[in-house]
Amino acid sequence: MAKSLRSKWKRKMRAEKRKKNAPKELARLKNVLAKANADVLMEDVKEIATVVTADKVKEKATVEVEAAEGDTMKMETDVKRNKKSLLNEHGQYPVWMHQRHCKKLKSKRGKKGKAKAPKGLAW
Repeated sequence: MAKSLRSKWKRKMRAEKRKKNAPKELARLKNVLAKANADVLMEDVKEIATVVTADKVKEKATVEVEAAEGDTMKMETDVKRNKKSLLNEHGQYPVWMHQRHCKKLKSKRGKKGKAKAPKGLAW
């Protein structure tokens, strides 16, 4: 159900807010645990919550991409689709396209073929 532009924007903004607030939340959690002097050790907290900087994540991603490029395995998922009519090689429209839009494009294409003779008396 959550496919509208508004919900996508809300999800994106919530994710950015989580990224921004993650270091503050971790610091607050550590402060609370330090003040409580409970039987919870900081070693346990380190296992549960770790803050990773964006640079480390990007470095890891580039290493994985370079490793993947070394395999030279290429998937053939490219769909050959006509840019104007949006039909693929089998004459199918994309899954995401609304039926009303498909019908409109189909009427624009029109029927190509031999013109029929007009009806009338055939002498």
